[in-house]
Amino acid sequence: MTTAFFSHDDCMKHNMGPEHPECPERISTILAYLADTHLERDLDWVRPEEITRDQLLTVHPETYLQQLDMMQPTRGRVFTDPDTAMMPDTLRAARLAAGGNIQAVDMVMSSQVTNAFVCARPPGHHAERSKSMGFCFYNNVALAAMRALTFHHLERVAIVDFDVHQGNGTVDIVGGDERILMCSSFQHPFYPHSHVHRQADNIINAPIEANCSALDYRKTVEAAWLKKLQDFRPQLVLISAGFDGHKLDPMAELNLEVDDYRWLTEMLISVAHDHANDRIVSTLEGGYHLKALAESVTAHLDLLSTVY
Repeated sequence: MTTAFFSHDDCMKHNMGPEHPECPERISTILAYLADTHLERDLDWVRPEEITRDQLLTVHPETYLQQLDMMQPTRGRVFTDPDTAMMPDTLRAARLAAGGNIQAVDMVMSSQVTNAFVCARPPGHHAERSKSMGFCFYNNVALAAMRALTFHHLERVAIVDFDVHQGNGTVDIVGGDERILMCSSFQHPFYPHSHVHRQADNIINAPIEANCSALDYRKTVEAAWLKKLQDFRPQLVLISAGFDGHKLDPMAELNLEVDDYRWLTEMLISVAHDHANDRIVSTLEGGYHLKALAESVTAHLDLLSTVY
């Protein structure tokens, strides 16, 4: 049993412009660091395929998909919001990122691998059911959850989002769905300034003040999440893995370090071991300091790859 690592060169063709933080180098730096540390040898590398239209429709309505199709330019860039740009290769990359999540769920659920990490972009957790924003077009983790529930007929799926920005899109999509427990931590008050106050019983928010110490972060998250996750007994754990809470990250004001991401990963591995036959699918969200991102992802993968 191994850890599947999903990556595709075409995800680096999506480029929102010079100086944009969600840049192709996020992926290339991770890949280079995995090679330097030789961790790449311990992973089962998979090239994702594009998600199908029918699979996208499990989360996003046809009118929204058509809107994105019509907006994609043949050259140059078109902005869907002040932070989010489309260019000719954008939707191809987005379909590969979403497709990787679908394939990862299928491989984990069929016991081909123990767990999986989808190292793709654009990210997804800000994409609402009918709205792109925050660098996101399709909600990758919500699509993974629906695949697990509708195709693999699971009864309980957990989504855990530790990105420094709240996954408003995921909340918009899964809020009120009792088959899903979503636990998230995020800096507050902060972008996207929505969906902070719990709107449904299946949404567990852990807002974190700017400049919170790493120790206080750990205490807050453990108190908010752990018992809820254990009581829920998820059959699959999905992770929106955003590493932009790192103290070096330019996009936020938290003080996490690589060891804190190791701690988060260990906690979620423990939950998956107790209830989900070790099944985890993790997908890359934020993380914009390239060195900190690569080191944090590698620590996350190092632990996932030692689960047997």
